[in-house]
Amino acid sequence: MAGAAGPGTGSGAAGGDGDDSLYPIAVLIDELRNEDVQLRLNSIKKLSTIALALGVERTRTELLPFLTDTIYDEDEVLLALAEQLGNFTGLVGGPDFAHCLLDSVRLLAVEACVSIAQLLSQDDLEVLVMPTLRQAAEDKSWRVRYMVADKFSELQKAVGPKITQNDLIPAFQNLLKDCEAEVRAAAAHKVKELCENLPIEGRETIIMNQVLPYIKELVSDTNQHVKSALASVIMGLSTILGKENTIEHLLPLFLAQLKDECPEVRLNIISNLDCVNEVIGIRQLSQSLLPAIVELAEDAKWRVRLAIIEYMPLLAGQLGVEFFDEKLNSLCMAWLVDHVYAIREAATNNLMKLVQKFGTEWAQNTIVPKVLVMANDPNYLHRMTTLFCINVLSEACGQEITTKQMLPIVLKMAGDQVANVRFNVAKSLQKIGPILDTDALQEEVKPVLQKLGQDEDMDVKYFAQEAISVLALA
Repeated sequence: MAGAAGPGTGSGAAGGDGDDSLYPIAVLIDELRNEDVQLRLNSIKKLSTIALALGVERTRTELLPFLTDTIYDEDEVLLALAEQLGNFTGLVGGPDFAHCLLDSVRLLAVEACVSIAQLLSQDDLEVLVMPTLRQAAEDKSWRVRYMVADKFSELQKAVGPKITQNDLIPAFQNLLKDCEAEVRAAAAHKVKELCENLPIEGRETIIMNQVLPYIKELVSDTNQHVKSALASVIMGLSTILGKENTIEHLLPLFLAQLKDECPEVRLNIISNLDCVNEVIGIRQLSQSLLPAIVELAEDAKWRVRLAIIEYMPLLAGQLGVEFFDEKLNSLCMAWLVDHVYAIREAATNNLMKLVQKFGTEWAQNTIVPKVLVMANDPNYLHRMTTLFCINVLSEACGQEITTKQMLPIVLKMAGDQVANVRFNVAKSLQKIGPILDTDALQEEVKPVLQKLGQDEDMDVKYFAQEAISVLALA
């Protein structure tokens, strides 16, 4: 840390003139220079005590310059200092001297601007606050520019619409194309709030002409955090810009983000589809974004297919059961017979989540019949998938559907020619056994497991005997 003399440490300070009342201040000042971050933090939290003891004039002329010269520090310390200075107006003599605070620490000037701007008239804002803000928005330190981006919504509300239009919008444009990804990401996070906080009159024109061109650039940014930040808020612009602008200008951006290689970008778009649905309607949505989702669902790269499966319950909840059945159900069933095991496994778990969302009646009518048909598939891997589906669906569907619709199929598959299918029958019976009533267990399950327990295949015999033991059917 810099060795600037602190208030209370030069001539006429504690020890210099024998004034013991200032001794605690000297200790705090020393702590501000200490190598221990925690000590510095503790001292910063007591800054108001120092300021009160020094009085408003010495706070302005000694303490603030000391802070300016001395504290270039870890972010944690700077943040604590920012919180203190935001409440310092009264300690420097009130609003008339508020500008003193803006000269203290460059990084913290932005934080202080928010608190101070709320106290000043528009004329005073222009003279006292805006020069500092303009400098901060173009500061050589990316951390200062980051702070401007991070506090943008608060600054916008504090300075009002006129200054926002004249000064903050151009500054925001620069932040959106900043050379540092952290700054662009922080600004991207604020896009929706900035647009929402603009005056309704003229808002659309400002967004379309002065904000949207910069947003379009960020959609293809080289940094995934920037793209993800934008994707988390961009859908919200549809409610601000309305149907026609959304269809013409925003949908192409959403489509590009849906196909982004970064999973977080895709998820942020899919998880906010309901915003767009409200504005453009389900028909337009199905004609525009859903084909892109289907395309991803059938992508040659299995990891891309896997990502879409994981988003499917979320998508289903937003679009509703009717739309899901019409447009997406067939996809979910197709995944069950995918050639990659990880996809079949994820598709099975997906079915359980869909049943939890849409209910057992939907499952009984829509899902279970299609799953059970696969029990007769020539491919033994697909027959095994039937069993895996029954394992997860039985719990979601309950006793009646499991006993009447699923159990007979499992029992029938005990005679399968492939040993892998037979031992999975034993495992499935063990899994669904606790859901069944005693009669079904004793009269239907037990004889089949006893027969499998005598199977010529060692694995089948092992899992059958294990099921008999776990279900207490011995």
